[in-house]
Amino acid sequence: MMGMMNTCRFCLSNELLEDRPLFENNSYYVLGMREVERSHGAMVVLKRHAETPFDINDREWSEIGGPLAFAKEMLRPFNASGYSVGWNVGDLAGQHVQHVHLHVICRFEDDPAAGLGINGLIGKVNGLIP
Repeated sequence: MMGMMNTCRFCLSNELLEDRPLFENNSYYVLGMREVERSHGAMVVLKRHAETPFDINDREWSEIGGPLAFAKEMLRPFNASGYSVGWNVGDLAGQHVQHVHLHVICRFEDDPAAGLGINGLIGKVNGLIP
């Protein structure tokens, strides 16, 4: 795991992050999402290098509320009708960076995948829903 930590773009000490955190506490930082298909979203990223949410310790779990609340407040100007909040865990589930990060994605009534939950969002990104 040490080699992976040295090349992980979410480990702040590596200085590989292309943007800067918008909020930080002891355990997490928050980023805006850069992907065009998810530009109305944010990510809550664990500061400590760990690969999955199953690796989060009790102290870290107790500190996730502040960053999550900040992400929602940051997204308020988009006037979302709802949110999809979730983790991708492992390559087959779509985890592209092997470092714990929670997606917070705005959802809108006029979205063709409205009402389909996270599965609809995945279908839209993968071209299954127009």
